[in-house]
Amino acid sequence: MYSMAAPHAKGKSAEDNIFAANNRAIALAEKIGTENVVNATVGSILDEDGSLVVLDVVKEALSALTPKEMCAYAPIQGYRAFLDACIDQCFGKSRPEGYIDACSTPGGTGVLHHVVHNYSEVGDEVLISDWHWGAYDSLIDDNNRKVRTFSLLTEDGHFHAADLKEKVEDILSRQDNIVIILNGIANNPTGYCLSDEEWQAAIDVLKEAVKDETKKAILVPDVAYLDYSGEKEECRRFFRLFGGLPKNILTVCAYTLSKGFTMYGQRMGAMIGISSDKDVIKEFVDINQYASRATWSNCNSAAQNAMIRICRDDEKIKALDAERAKYFRLIQDRAAIFMKEAREEGVKFVPYISGFFITIPVTKSQAVCDYLEKEHVFMVPLKKGIRLAVCSVSKPKMAGLAHKLAIAIKEAGAEQ
Repeated sequence: MYSMAAPHAKGKSAEDNIFAANNRAIALAEKIGTENVVNATVGSILDEDGSLVVLDVVKEALSALTPKEMCAYAPIQGYRAFLDACIDQCFGKSRPEGYIDACSTPGGTGVLHHVVHNYSEVGDEVLISDWHWGAYDSLIDDNNRKVRTFSLLTEDGHFHAADLKEKVEDILSRQDNIVIILNGIANNPTGYCLSDEEWQAAIDVLKEAVKDETKKAILVPDVAYLDYSGEKEECRRFFRLFGGLPKNILTVCAYTLSKGFTMYGQRMGAMIGISSDKDVIKEFVDINQYASRATWSNCNSAAQNAMIRICRDDEKIKALDAERAKYFRLIQDRAAIFMKEAREEGVKFVPYISGFFITIPVTKSQAVCDYLEKEHVFMVPLKKGIRLAVCSVSKPKMAGLAHKLAIAIKEAGAEQ
C-alpha cells in the first residue's frame, strides 16, 4: 500500500486482542444475555452481577468536585498535594530511605513511556520478563528500542534471579544504561508476586552489575495491582529495599489510580523516583516534566483532585482501605474456585498469589480460545498461554470454567 508515514512508523497498528475479545463478548452478551456469556478478558473489577466496580468513596469524591477542580489545567508536574498523596498511598509505612519525588502521568502507561524515552537510547535493549503485559512490547518498539526478555520463573515456580543476572550482564556489555521493567507484584498476566527475598535478589543483581560506575540501571517496579496483592502494609514491605542504593541505580515506581482507585478511564498515575542522590531526583523531575510538556502537556485535574479529597481525610482513607480489602477477598475467592477445579481437572496454571489474572500455559492458545468462544467463554490468547481475568468473572460463572478449559485444550489438540 502507498504510505505517507516516516520509515519508523510504517506498518504499525494498534490492534489489541484483549479489547477485540472483550468487544466480541459484549456483543454476544447483548444478543443472548449476559448470564449466558463468560467474559474473562476484562482487566477491571466487575461485581458479582457483572457491573463495573467503582469504589463508593471514589464516586463520592468525584461527585463533590467543583467545575474548577474538574476543568482547570493542572500543573505539568501535577498538583503537589496529589503527588504527595501518590507517594504516601504507594509506599504506606514502607517508604524507602532517600530522595523521593514524583511527576503525574496518564496512568502507569505514561510512566513506562517516559522511562523508556528518557533513560535509554534509540536502539537500546529494554529488559522485561517473559510473562508480561503485551503493551510493554509496543511501548518499547514505538520508542525505537528493542525488547529483551528474561525468564520470570524457574521450572519449580520461583523468581529466576539467575536468568535476570545473565541478561542484565549481557545487555550492559554493549550499552551503558539498562532499563528493567519488573511487574513483580500481582504480575499481569500470571498473578505471581515476588517475595521480599526475591526482590532483594533482583536488587543484588543490579548492584553487582553496576559496580563499574560508568554503567547505570533504572529499575521500574510496575505496581499497578498493588492494592489487590495482599494485606495493605505487608504487601508494601519490599519498597524499603529501594532505599540506600548506589547513585547509579534509579528506581521509578509506576503507580496508577486505575486499579487502586478504580478510575481506569480517567487515565491518571504518577512516576515516583527514588534515589540516594539529590541531583538524580532533581534531574528526574526536570526531564520528565519536559517530556510531559512535549507529549501530553498536563494531566487530568478531576482525578487528581478526587484523590486529594480522599487522602486528606482519615475517615475516607479508612473507607478506601475497607473497600479495597473487600474486593481483594472477592478476587481471591474467585481464584480459589478456579485453582481447586483446575487441579481436579489436571489443568496447569502459572503459580498464582494475587492480582487480577491467572495464566494457563498452553500451546495453540488461539485455537483453544476459539473453541471456548463457541461455548460462549472468552479469554485472552498469549504467546505462551491463555489469560483468565479472575477480577471480572463472578463466583457462579467461575465454577465449571476449569472443566470447559480442559475440554477446549483437548479438542484444540493443545499441550501444556
